[in-house]
Formats: sequence, structure tokens, C-alpha cells
Amino acid sequence: MSAGPAVADTAGNRARLARRGEVLDALRPLLPAHALLWQAEDTVPYECDGLTAYRQVPLLVALPETEAQLAAVLRTCYRLGVPVVARGAGTGLSGGAMPHALGVSLSLARFNRILAVDARARTATVQCGVRNLAISEAAAPHGLYYAPDPSSQIACTIGGNVAENSGGVHCLKYGLTLHNVLRVRGFTAAGVAVEFGSEALDSAGLDLLSVVVGSEGMLAVITEVTVRLVPRPQLARCIMASFDNLRRAGDAVANIIAAGIIPAGLEMMDRPMIAAVEDFVHAGYDLTAEAILLCESDGTPEEVAEEIDRMLDVLVAAGATRAEVSQDEAQRLRFWSGRKNAFPASGRISPDYMCMDSTIPRHRLADMLEAIAAMETRYGLRCANVFHAGDGNLHPLILYDANDPDQLDRCERFGADILETSVRMGGTVTGEHGVGVEKLSSMCVQFSPAELDRMRELKSAFDPAGILNPGKVLPSLVRCAENGKMHVRRGLLAFAEIPRF
Repeated sequence: MSAGPAVADTAGNRARLARRGEVLDALRPLLPAHALLWQAEDTVPYECDGLTAYRQVPLLVALPETEAQLAAVLRTCYRLGVPVVARGAGTGLSGGAMPHALGVSLSLARFNRILAVDARARTATVQCGVRNLAISEAAAPHGLYYAPDPSSQIACTIGGNVAENSGGVHCLKYGLTLHNVLRVRGFTAAGVAVEFGSEALDSAGLDLLSVVVGSEGMLAVITEVTVRLVPRPQLARCIMASFDNLRRAGDAVANIIAAGIIPAGLEMMDRPMIAAVEDFVHAGYDLTAEAILLCESDGTPEEVAEEIDRMLDVLVAAGATRAEVSQDEAQRLRFWSGRKNAFPASGRISPDYMCMDSTIPRHRLADMLEAIAAMETRYGLRCANVFHAGDGNLHPLILYDANDPDQLDRCERFGADILETSVRMGGTVTGEHGVGVEKLSSMCVQFSPAELDRMRELKSAFDPAGILNPGKVLPSLVRCAENGKMHVRRGLLAFAEIPRF
């Protein structure tokens, strides 16, 4: 009886090798030899993104160096019906860049040039592989910077930021990627050049730029982006406020916004996360606190002084046990170093972690943290919490050991429970990390079959052959049974069941 699966596996491997040979023969005339990878030792590094729990080695990896090469690769894959998964730096956390077993992973790492910085128009035009932080570094001599600042900004690329509509610790005041991108250039699945938006304040026709930003590589392959730059503020100061009660900390967040204050940043961490980051970067956090808030103000010295005083009044009234204001730029950056290093700090205290990414109404923050605490007992796993408190975007980090199948199973169910609870509280299953493969089942919780159908129709309008990043974001309807209440791994079956070309 054991011979059956072995024969099937061998037949499947032979079919995969034959397909790879066909695709290689078609792509070799289009790319330099060093720009095609197919040996196991070369393709394994591309098997996952920042969501390491799910892995798949691609058929091969293509690394085009010019738009002409990229368009040729896309046209060839389109003709052959080969799935294409575009990839930037691989820092995504929802499996959006996980390869297709019979597809091409399209690395855009070599599209890494800053094309123009226009100080008068306050814009920068860059290729998709330019790092987020590199844009601000290029704009710095002009007194400008690019505002969205994901924690991975030292490594993540602007193309990936556009694909996921990334945010960052300052997105409350300055907006997400969508609010800071003016124009996107790219190619359709068939290799046809397309452009969305413009450098003007508005452009004619339907606002397709808003459709492409956050589309997770399903509609087009992005090659060039024009972003909005903002003046670097004269001064920035940060309050580190401690609370001995999670609910009081959550109420403080809601009270700040209710007071008409829009801080440059408003972040929250619970006690386990405080301990993890303080041991890692020594940011000066209060280890006795149940939660801390980082509240930043930026602008002119007069604006900052007035806003800091107003926030201190709200924090003290909400029950803050300690409130320390940064006295210089070095201390401000030290306060933020803990928040920026939350993910690597978690990697020091656990073999693996799964970072969730849901959003809830601000006034439900304490309710959600209490619910997560109950889930820790239910699933027998620890969870450290850090999040963009100002806009209710949660990042619970579930700590587990991926080498233990039972822990992975419990971790997946824990994550699905967090997402479903977020929807019940009036929120959404993702804030900035995207759906990818991680949240396929959770899409069934948030959206009706009719709503998912409309999304599929939009996908088909851009990519009728369905070859761009297939199996991501939109679950198969058969997997949306039982009102979407299912194990996350069951949702991943939808990825395994997509048509094999």
C-alpha cells in the first residue's frame, strides 16, 4: 500500500521537472544566464517571506534587470499559462510572496534606482526595489522625507509597501502608503505597460490607483512609484507613559483622539513585549508597567510644546503612573528603538512567532487585550502585544515552536480566533500586512460570498488568465462554508486547489 503515494510523488516530480524545462527553454533567450535560478540551493531562499510557517519552493526564479526584460518574461509566462509571483525584499508577514509550486518567482530586487527627487514639487520617483528608508535618505539634503515608516523600513521596498498598503508608527498623522503615493507604473500579466494616478493632485477617470495600492501583487507588477515627500519637522518629542492597567491605557488612547489631538505617533505595548524589547535594546522602558504608550508630537517648537502639555494632561487624567518626555533627539530615538525592534526582540524569546494584523475600533483596545489573554490560556501559548494604538491596528505576536506540529496547529487556531474576534468587535482582519495565504479563511468571516465574488470580478478585469499571485487573498467559495469559522490551515487548502497550469 505504500507504493501508491511513492509512484504518485515520482510522477508529480517528473511532471514538475518537465514543466520547469519548458519554462526555462522559453525564458533563457530573454534573460542573462545569471538572472535565472532553478537549482534547489538557489531557489530555496525564495521559499517564503516573513511568514516562515508556510513554505513552497518555486519552479524557478527570474531576476530581470530592465523593464524590457520584465515585460518579455511576463508575456512568455502569460503565453504558457505559468503563474507569476512578484517579490521584493521578502519582509511581508502574510505569505503574500510565497511562491507557486509550478510558477515563476519574479524577483524585482534589481529595480533599485532612485530616478528623481524633485524638491520643489516635493516628490520622489523611484524603482520598486528601492528601500523605504533610502527614499528619506535621498530626500534629507532637501529637508524632506517619506513619511510611512514600517518597522522593517531599513529593508522593505517601496514596491512591497505599495502592494500591501503599508503603514508604520507615524501613519496616524501622515497616513498609509495610499495617502503618500501619487503615481504607480507597472505591467499587466500580459506584459502591457500601465500607469495609475499622476503627479497632479487628481487624474481623469476612475481612481484605479486606490485599487492597485494594497492589491498584493494580484493585479499588476509594479516597477516604478512616485511618492509624496513632506518637510522634516523642526522638532519632535515623545512621551513614554506607563500604566498599571491595560484598560486605563486603552482608554487613554481613545481620550487623546477624543480631545482632538492627532499625535505624530501613538503606539502601545503590553508587559511581555516591554520586557522583551527592554532586554534587547535597553530603551529605558518601565518594566513595572502593565502597558506603556509612546505618544509623539512634531512640528514647530511652539506647536510641540502645546501638544505635549495637552497629551500629558489627558494621560495623567486617564491614570498614567509615570510620564517621561524625551529631552533630546537621542532619547526620543531610544524610546522608539524599542518599538521598532519589537519583532526581532520576540525572536530572542521564542523559536518562532506568528504576527497577526487586525484592526479594531480604538475604544475596544482593552476588550481585545483581555480577550487575547483568555486565548493564551485556551491555546496554551504566550502572546506579546504591540500595536499602532492610534488607529487600532493590532500586532499580537503568538510565540510558538514551528518544529512542534501541535504548537503550529494551536498557533493557527489562536490567530484565527484573534481575527474573528476583531471582526466581531467591528474591525477588520488586516490593517497593513495584507491577507496573503495567512488570512484566507478569515476573509470568509468578514465578507459574504457575494462580496468575494465582486472582488474576483475585479481581479479578472485586470488578470483574466489568473496568473498573477494566484491563490492569495481570495479564498475558494467552497472553503467559506460554516460562516467562515474554520481552521486557518483549511483555508490554505484553497491555495493548494487552484488550477495547475
